[in-house]
Amino acid sequence: MGGVTVLAASYAGATSAPAYARLAGLAAELPGELVVRRDAGWPVLVYDEAGDAIAAAQELREAASRGPAGELLRIALHSASTTAVAVRHAEQLLAIANPGQTLLTATTAIGVGGVADLGVHRLRDLGSPERILELTATTEPLRSLDQVPNNLPVMFTSFVGRLTQVAALRNQLSGSRLVTLTGPGGSGKTRLAAQTAAQLAERWPDGVWWVDLSAVTDSGQIPEAVAAAIGLLVESGDRLLLGQLRNKRALICLDNCEQIIDAVAEFVLALHTGCPEVSVLATSREPLDLPGEAIWRVPALAPDEARALFLERAGGEFPESEQAIRSICVRLDGMPLALELAAAWLRTLTPEQIEAGLSDRFGLLTKNVRGVAARQQTLAASIDWSYDLLSAGEREVFRRLAVFASGFDLDAATAVCGVVLEDFARLVDKSLVVAEDGRYRLLETIREYASARLVEAGEAEATRDRHLEHYLAVAETAEPLLDVDREAWRARIEPDRENYRTALEHGLSAADPDRGRRLAAALRWLWNLQATGTEGIGYLRRAIELAPDDRSLLQARLLYGYATVADTVDPFGYDAAGRGLALATELGDDRLRSLFLALVAVGEFFTDFQKAWDLTAEGVRLAGDDEPARNANIALQCVLLSLWDRHDELRPLLDLAADSLISSGERGIASTVLTVWSESLMSTGEPVKAVELAERALAAAEPLADFHRVGTARGQLASLLVRTGRLDEARSLMQPLLELAETAGAVVSNLGQVMGLISYWSGEYDAAVEWTARETAEDSPLADTFVPAMLLPSVAAALRANGRDPSGVLERAVVLARRYNLPRILADALDQLGRVAITAEPDKAADLLHQALTIRVDHRLRTYIIESLESLALLANHTNRVADAGRLATAASAARVDLGLATPPDHPDLPLSDEPPLSLDEAVAYVRRTRGARGRPSSGWGSLTPTEQQVVDLAVEGLSNPEIGERLFMSRGTVKTHLAHVYAKLGVSNRTELASLKKS
Repeated sequence: MGGVTVLAASYAGATSAPAYARLAGLAAELPGELVVRRDAGWPVLVYDEAGDAIAAAQELREAASRGPAGELLRIALHSASTTAVAVRHAEQLLAIANPGQTLLTATTAIGVGGVADLGVHRLRDLGSPERILELTATTEPLRSLDQVPNNLPVMFTSFVGRLTQVAALRNQLSGSRLVTLTGPGGSGKTRLAAQTAAQLAERWPDGVWWVDLSAVTDSGQIPEAVAAAIGLLVESGDRLLLGQLRNKRALICLDNCEQIIDAVAEFVLALHTGCPEVSVLATSREPLDLPGEAIWRVPALAPDEARALFLERAGGEFPESEQAIRSICVRLDGMPLALELAAAWLRTLTPEQIEAGLSDRFGLLTKNVRGVAARQQTLAASIDWSYDLLSAGEREVFRRLAVFASGFDLDAATAVCGVVLEDFARLVDKSLVVAEDGRYRLLETIREYASARLVEAGEAEATRDRHLEHYLAVAETAEPLLDVDREAWRARIEPDRENYRTALEHGLSAADPDRGRRLAAALRWLWNLQATGTEGIGYLRRAIELAPDDRSLLQARLLYGYATVADTVDPFGYDAAGRGLALATELGDDRLRSLFLALVAVGEFFTDFQKAWDLTAEGVRLAGDDEPARNANIALQCVLLSLWDRHDELRPLLDLAADSLISSGERGIASTVLTVWSESLMSTGEPVKAVELAERALAAAEPLADFHRVGTARGQLASLLVRTGRLDEARSLMQPLLELAETAGAVVSNLGQVMGLISYWSGEYDAAVEWTARETAEDSPLADTFVPAMLLPSVAAALRANGRDPSGVLERAVVLARRYNLPRILADALDQLGRVAITAEPDKAADLLHQALTIRVDHRLRTYIIESLESLALLANHTNRVADAGRLATAASAARVDLGLATPPDHPDLPLSDEPPLSLDEAVAYVRRTRGARGRPSSGWGSLTPTEQQVVDLAVEGLSNPEIGERLFMSRGTVKTHLAHVYAKLGVSNRTELASLKKS
């Protein structure tokens, strides 16, 4: 017969968990596919042949009889075309079985001998009565719907999903005598009510009675309809009917109450007053508004339920069209009627064609279905039924609400639609508007219907204008929060993102786009959230080019918005920052000039650090006491000072900027500053604090949900976790970003650098090189920037660990590091070049290694001093200075433990000393003593530190102490101190002598 046969088994009544577990274990030992396990033991098995299923049922019963609760076992078998249908029907059959029974449906029992015919029974899925057979011999009557008086309607399709709702409604009916299911047309109120009534039929020995009121138009017809359904006498009024029901325990289901809601409410009130044991389950598009009424708003089907319903009504599976089917379910709001009508088209169209056709869903979802009320034969007819029941005022508000692209609040509804609260409340009651936590929305299907009515009424353009005006006013009122509390700004603006998109499209498309341009300027920070930067610069570029010759403050604000968003998604695509700086200068707006200077500096940052610094210094000067403008410039200065390894000067700036950035909600820049701080702490020997700061940076960035900022913060934290021995945590932290990059093509900052580091520390050296290949390639667009310099030492380490010569890579790193004044990178490259030279040229190696050590000591790079000690230990070991090698290796090992640093995978195997380990400072002093005069001299040009050399260069150029301090972001007192040290080392007493000595 084709298809499958399902075996479902359970115990009748409550039993212990061990018994259920044993039943599950027994089922697992049987042939057949185990597809469902519920409550730790309700097994469902699937077979291709009915005979195999019957044999398994007999084997299961025999095995269960030898254990506890075996006499309570009940089994049901059903055959159907698909597994889903067979499972659902078998469960319904199981629900009516008594302890000890094995039941079969007629489709399964074909050709099976030795079965007892139990007659025709109705299951609780409300299908037509069907013949039930039994393999076992019992005498108890089946617990079918036939055991309780009822007239529940026959449903020609199966009930899919909603198990949670049915269970909750059962509980609701236990405590309430009146429960009303509300929801829009097509949401499945009738089917849910009928299914719940069928499940609870045994509670009401005097019957469960279904009364369809859709054709009732007069209050006097209600008692007649109820009496006819139950089979009672009735005359004018409801007194006789109530008298007959006074002592009955019954459930009356009143379906489709909305068109005579007041009369139904009056009847139910009389029923409850005079018949204390009668309960009412009603369906209506609005509540009855009676005391004690429990209102149950029927939710949309969950995505998986919607998919299951669509596929079941389609009668098959469409694995190649899974994406289209899920899209259909979402676009139809999980509305059962719409899904059923869409599935009916599968005899003619593919799922992809149906999905495409939903752009005109009211044209597509039209089918004549025999046996179904006219109002439920098409989607439009179902909603027409609700629309026709509205008053004129309610209709006006309803169709105007279509202008909202997503949710909205009451203020917006009032401003845009002229909402009268009473009318609006009735729309919520009538299930045309969904209320959710202080906001409201229309289901997309209902919104499209309302939109069509809005166009028909000729009100679309005026309503869209009011929509634009309202959201422009909200955005401009909220804009000052961007400088003081971005979290508050975000909370006010982001919930209406879809409405702002709609308003922008309308405003920028208008004959006079001024309002659209103003809105684009006010919303500039919105596009720094949720990874929507590309979309944002599209709106902003469009707004700018609608008035290309405009020289107003509005144009400058638009250019600023573009530049801030493009910073993370397209920094070189359009010179908005440069154009904006020129316009702000022309307008004489120092604050805006300061903000633009920070953005222009970002553009210079990749190729000219000093120029970037000079721009930010001017930006700080122009900002004055304006914290947002000042911090925008200081943040970039922090990055530069970190790259220059001027950590003593960096820390005061970090303290200055971080707290105010976080308190104002400027999460993006705050995350950058905290990331820089964490890297500074790692470099200077505080890895534990560095991890804490990196975690704070990530916490600041994550609410932005932006690939750039979250990627940078995650990458920093992952890098620190690797260095502190938490490699698995680092890999897990980066996994979501890897998946985004691989599946969605997201561009994640520093992904190659971080994954290269993880690969290196995992001993995967080829992968480490591959991860960084794009940024370090000599023909890369970034080839002459500082970016490859930051990566090349790590690439070289992976090459060296893999037995390859890294000299060329390291020499390129040295050139770039010197060009951009990157001390840490220069020291890393020199240190590795020294290691390469140890075997063939030990003297050259010593020079290189001591150069690296000197740089690390001068710049307080305590974490990296450990690597210098290990390199020098290698050199000492190679030159037969075993005692020196042991002392240095022991000091380095102890320092790694003290700081909480992991040991790299290619760490050299060095002899350790039995002596107590030297501290880092003691080890540095020791290694310099043992080298003698080849260390940094105490006088002359070679004795100057890199910072002292920078001070000398600027002094010789003629800059004053305050000007040098501003250029190097240090106090004039610090400049004076540096110059005093320089004079002492060089044997001069003033600037004139210094300049003469420099020229000579």
